[in-house]
Amino acid sequence: MQVRGLAAQKSGDNLSPFEFQRRELGNHDVALDISFAGICHSDIHQVREEWGPAIFSMVPGHEIAGIVTAVGASVTKFSVGQKIGVGVFIDSCRTCSSCLAGLQQYCEEGMTGTYNTFERDGKTVAYGGYSNGFVINEDYAVHIPENLSMAGVAPLLCAGITLYSPLRTWNAGPGSKVAVVGLGGLGHMGVKFAVALGAEVTVLSHSPAKRDDALAMGATHFVDTSVEGSLKAYEKHFDLVLNTVSAPLNINDYLNLLKLDATLVVIGLPGKAYEVNAGTLLNGRRRLAGSMIGGIPQMQEMLDFCGVHNITSDVEIISADYANEAYERTIASDVKYRFVIDASTF
Repeated sequence: MQVRGLAAQKSGDNLSPFEFQRRELGNHDVALDISFAGICHSDIHQVREEWGPAIFSMVPGHEIAGIVTAVGASVTKFSVGQKIGVGVFIDSCRTCSSCLAGLQQYCEEGMTGTYNTFERDGKTVAYGGYSNGFVINEDYAVHIPENLSMAGVAPLLCAGITLYSPLRTWNAGPGSKVAVVGLGGLGHMGVKFAVALGAEVTVLSHSPAKRDDALAMGATHFVDTSVEGSLKAYEKHFDLVLNTVSAPLNINDYLNLLKLDATLVVIGLPGKAYEVNAGTLLNGRRRLAGSMIGGIPQMQEMLDFCGVHNITSDVEIISADYANEAYERTIASDVKYRFVIDASTF
């Protein structure tokens, strides 16, 4: 399949038009026309080699929503014309305990990322979703509910599942008090999901201008963390705190917000290690945990949940030629709340 997309040719390059070949359709493969591709901050980190050496040419993108155009001879999961989603990984070992449990993101041999990696053969470069076509094994794609906007769905394949998974793992629901730290591309999905699950939600943000958005999404409380001492009233208050920010912060201030046996989940990737005061953990059997996206079964569960509750990401749709400017605006947190590229413009 000949496709068009955007690629960075070397570290730190601007994205530019790029034509390349997708693999031939295998027996268990599905081909799709991409409708929308979300821009995740991790795309920017990898294009700029901020997470270590990367593979170039690089076609980023792991928030992919499209329409099935062809299926392999042995495919049973999809049919032509269906809506389909692809997320952060496209393969895994399939045999370890994590894969067998449907937790492919924790594959003991390492999941195969959607881009900036080699496929399982160790030599084929994986190109991501900033393109107009894709080919994937049916086991690593998910169905998109018919009632959902394709543009709003694309970020669910990363930002959405990244927040849905910890909320489900730590049993957020009626009677629980959940705090979401940061109201960005990740945080706004955490608010929507936690509200839909029945939790009482508080947004902790250093941007007071986001108060109205947070409340409109269903949050009960908004705390402006730029105000000194603003967290004091919420000490020992929450059952679950979801930290979605990547900026440095004093993690102990947020651990102090936890009730007895409650959990703070790290979701954003900070630039340097947190300094954790052991006494803060000991005082209340508090837990500091981490969570990374979700496996294929949970991704499908999330999308089905979104279909029932009509949940999508808040997006700004852009054309391919605006992607480099969108990167700069993403870094500046100047988007409400996720950019998605209209794949017809590649």
